[in-house]
Amino acid sequence: MNNSRATVVKNAGSHYLLSALPEWKLFPAVLRGRIRLKASEITNPVAVGDVVAYEPGASEGDMATILEVLPRRNYLIRRSTNLSRQAHIIAANVDMAYIVVSLYFPEVKLPFLDRILVTCELYGIPATIVLSKTDMYSEFDPSGLAHFREIYEGAGYPVIETSVVTGEGVDAIRDACKGKINLFSGESGVGKSSLIKALDPSLDPKIGAISAAHLQGKHTTSLYEMYPLSGGGYVIDSPGIRGFGLVDVEKEEIAKYFPEMLRLADGCRFTPCTHTHEPGCAIKAAVDDGRISPERYNSYLGMLEEDKKFR
Repeated sequence: MNNSRATVVKNAGSHYLLSALPEWKLFPAVLRGRIRLKASEITNPVAVGDVVAYEPGASEGDMATILEVLPRRNYLIRRSTNLSRQAHIIAANVDMAYIVVSLYFPEVKLPFLDRILVTCELYGIPATIVLSKTDMYSEFDPSGLAHFREIYEGAGYPVIETSVVTGEGVDAIRDACKGKINLFSGESGVGKSSLIKALDPSLDPKIGAISAAHLQGKHTTSLYEMYPLSGGGYVIDSPGIRGFGLVDVEKEEIAKYFPEMLRLADGCRFTPCTHTHEPGCAIKAAVDDGRISPERYNSYLGMLEEDKKFR
């Protein structure tokens, strides 16, 4: 077997682009069939960010063949659709996931955000929450921004406010991306592609308009793709996501992936504790006295309920 190695930088369905990072020299590849068969419950056995072993084409200009996906350091995965057992890997070997949300236009859905954060915790990916379009927030109740920060900084997550109009937060994210593979993910229309372009104006991820009728973004990015940033590091742009189902987590384990719950769970009278009905539950007491936000607790209850659908 040829031991040549490279990183997958674009997934276009049945074809891939590879580059031997940190060198940025792209070449096309296809997937050997047996890899596809081994991962029957995964819609994409090879993901952007994967390091693969490949065999070069027989002659110059021929496609390389991906022989093997090397062990992943981490990955972000979601269930493809509600009630589906198939799952989709968003990206692999990520140093930081930037979860881009907008408080308004479109309005952030906290249960959706919490599912991504739980998945990041489960698969070992550090996460930072990026609030986009902050130049628009002055039109709304300023307490909304303060409350959002209180919820997520209280849980232990960094929150960065950004605006591609004013430039707020862009330099800080650009600096943080240097030397790292950075995933940018979020719902459609939150301004993710615009933010990536602000980080490096030479990049041109597709930018789409908000659907005014539903205040939800139209899907504009259909392919998963990694770009090199001129200031250093790499960014993975992922398609706008509308649903995010959890994968490979037992309902008894879900609370462990809420950092603010994990910190207090040892105080529960019973072990294990579902934090729903048991007397002497430290988590319920923390919700009652404000140490855990009711929004995050309600997301947790929703995940427990969602888990029943897949059994």
